[in-house]
Amino acid sequence: MSKSSKDAKFEDKIKELETIINELESGNTDLESSIDKYTKAMKLVKECDEQLKSIEEQVNKIVSENGELEDFTIEE
Repeated sequence: MSKSSKDAKFEDKIKELETIINELESGNTDLESSIDKYTKAMKLVKECDEQLKSIEEQVNKIVSENGELEDFTIEE
């Protein structure tokens, strides 16, 4: 991936993560390479988790009539 992973889109990170997982599951990588791939995968997981939490916070806010952000709650 040419961009730094922090700047990559969420979908691109997931694709890269899937590629790494497939490579690790194949068993065709040596120990050092497997450790590097595992480390990269864990970094991607952390970045994706942070992005999802940020998106969740944004979704849980709505703009009120006066333009203020408010927490979104569902009234039952």
